[in-house]
Amino acid sequence: MGKPTGFMEYPRQDRTYQPAADRINHYKEFVNPLSEAELTIQGARCMDCGIPFCHSGCPVNNLIPDWNDLVYRQDWKAANDMLHATNNFPEFTGRICPAPCEASCTLNLTDSPVTIKTIEFSIVEKAWAEGWIQPQIAPRKSGRRVAVVGSGPAGLACAQQLARAGHLVRVFEKENRIGGLLRYGIPDFKLNKKVIDRRIAQMKAEGVKFHTNTHIGVDIPARKLVDEFHAVVLTGGSEQPRDLPVPGRELKGIHFAMDFLRCNSHRVQGDEIPKGKFVSATGKHVVVIGGGDTGSDCIGTSIRQGAISVTQIEILPQPPEKENKALTWPYWPNKMRTSSSQEEGCTRIWSVATKEFVGDDQGSVKKLRCVKVEWHKDDAGNWQMSEVAGSEFELDADLVTLAMGFLHPVHKGMLEELKTSLDKSGNVKARTEGRSAYKTSIDGIFTAGDMRRGQSLVVWAIREGRQCARAVDQYLMKSSGLPR
Repeated sequence: MGKPTGFMEYPRQDRTYQPAADRINHYKEFVNPLSEAELTIQGARCMDCGIPFCHSGCPVNNLIPDWNDLVYRQDWKAANDMLHATNNFPEFTGRICPAPCEASCTLNLTDSPVTIKTIEFSIVEKAWAEGWIQPQIAPRKSGRRVAVVGSGPAGLACAQQLARAGHLVRVFEKENRIGGLLRYGIPDFKLNKKVIDRRIAQMKAEGVKFHTNTHIGVDIPARKLVDEFHAVVLTGGSEQPRDLPVPGRELKGIHFAMDFLRCNSHRVQGDEIPKGKFVSATGKHVVVIGGGDTGSDCIGTSIRQGAISVTQIEILPQPPEKENKALTWPYWPNKMRTSSSQEEGCTRIWSVATKEFVGDDQGSVKKLRCVKVEWHKDDAGNWQMSEVAGSEFELDADLVTLAMGFLHPVHKGMLEELKTSLDKSGNVKARTEGRSAYKTSIDGIFTAGDMRRGQSLVVWAIREGRQCARAVDQYLMKSSGLPR
């Protein structure tokens, strides 16, 4: 793969960012791409490692060495075909995937993995620019009707695959635009929404019909879809947020992270926000509770809105600066990472628990009372948390965003009406293998993505959407030519 000695001759080179002082003044993407000459060199670094662990490190099992080699040989069109063989939307993953493939790259043993994510991004963007990405219209129609509920990455991947198999596909979305989490959960500075729109245009040409402002289980009974379609696929998100039930939780100025992000994304994309409903960090001390990607997005958004200060607190201890390769590789390691938003200006504190929200006379939050915590294993090997005596402290806070993850899909409405079986975590229960793959407890109803597996990555949603489409196709036609 690539140049046999390329990994010894060429250093790793990746995309850079615009300076933080410039990018915090807008909501546009701020990544500086590599040139084609630079990308060719980076493709040459892909080594003939025998077992390409990047294949299994990538949830969609991208054929990474193959398209790295094609980029090295400057056969970009073939590289694009190879890329799309396993991934419907590489322009999404090339922007927002954390790149577990790079963690599993053999060259990561020396902390210099191939810049897989950058090459992926560059292939698909060149393909769009050259007009190589065109609608793939099914030559024959099956006469079968499929309803897909939810237009996030799982729903879109499933819908596109089913349309290409010749089925009549309808996608139902409760928001005013298509995209689900991609549209309103991920800030525009990380994912330009025109990237979604051009894919939607392709899917429309392939025969997919989209219905927005249509909340199944609220606006339309879920049973209506079951009665009118040959199959129904549930691909909503894991939208029930984890709450923090401590004294003062009822104070004004405390919001779930996704409500804060969704509100800002609507405004950035030109929607009018009702008076008094916009959540603003302008001129405020912001505290973000939770150290994951959603919390990071709250940081970047707060800074762009003009927050006075942003503090992010995490209940878990600070990860090590560097992982132990002998113990973790080729798996995703627990190590210290700093996002682009955190680099823009944020104080990060680990091993902190929130004890109380303190408000003013108007009922608005003004402070957090916190305590440092320690973690240790009990006799059974389970991690336990204990407070550090005398470590209490306070943080100024005019706005608090709760970014502590999500529990499961919202049950009220569609899921309560359908009465699908749930797993112990509250997700819609379905297997991923065998004859019952992606089937719920109700005949003809399937599920995929976060609604089935819980909060996860966009790349996992794409994988499940593709695999679910194959399962639906087999259910409808008794066989399927769709790839897994």
